[in-house]
Amino acid sequence: MSNRATAPGSVRKATARGRGAAAAFGGGAVIGALGGLIGLGGAEFRLPLLIGAFRFGALQAVMLNKAMSLVVVASALPFRAATVPFAAVAAHWTIIANLLAGSLLGAWLGAGWATRLASQTLYRVIAALLLSIAAILMLGHDTKPASDALLAGPPQMVAGIAAGFAIGVVAALLGVAGGELLIPTLMLLFGVDVKLAGSLSLCVSLPTMLVGFFRYSRDDRFTVLGENRRFVLVMAAGSIVGAFIGGRLLGFVANAVLLPLLAVILVLSAVKVWRHQ
Repeated sequence: MSNRATAPGSVRKATARGRGAAAAFGGGAVIGALGGLIGLGGAEFRLPLLIGAFRFGALQAVMLNKAMSLVVVASALPFRAATVPFAAVAAHWTIIANLLAGSLLGAWLGAGWATRLASQTLYRVIAALLLSIAAILMLGHDTKPASDALLAGPPQMVAGIAAGFAIGVVAALLGVAGGELLIPTLMLLFGVDVKLAGSLSLCVSLPTMLVGFFRYSRDDRFTVLGENRRFVLVMAAGSIVGAFIGGRLLGFVANAVLLPLLAVILVLSAVKVWRHQ
């Protein structure tokens, strides 16, 4: 008799847990697909989800976001190899090294600043960065073939280091891979084709994020990953599935349609994060 009385409550709890797992897997898959398709970590879309739908605090969401972005970035690169071969990526190793020279330092410093910001300030910073990235998606990306680089020689190298540093700071503050900033930088500064730029951005993003991730690990709030282990594993699984799908779709979705859509999503996400209490 007692078991019957408690059964409905148990069912409701189990259903709620099931919905949470399904939402984490589904959200990870959709965002992972976007990441695999464009060459991003997908963090800009995941962050409002973590804050709004799953009710994580700002810094907790940044740390969870960075972990999920690492999963997407690491898996998206090999999944995109059918369209953008590793040989083509390796041929441009000097560009990767140029950007990493600045982004690694930027990621380390940015992660340190993020742990010292007040929660409400971090919400505002996140929203402003999301809006900035939306503008870059609209104005910085180009659907045409690669054009001549803006600079060459030493000026290009200096500009690459400076751009990498700024992107590293943004990536650490927001817990993102930084692809929305890296891709237009690669296209405009180095004259790289948009599809190759997506894969090159992943090569820069992965070590940059690892540096920021290591810096965050020195903070006590990093324990959010262990405290939410099941959530992390479920969303990571969804992210890998999504990255695989996105990588397979590469080349079939027109950038002229996709990029404005992503920019609109970012603007809506920025508004939600800004208004979060």
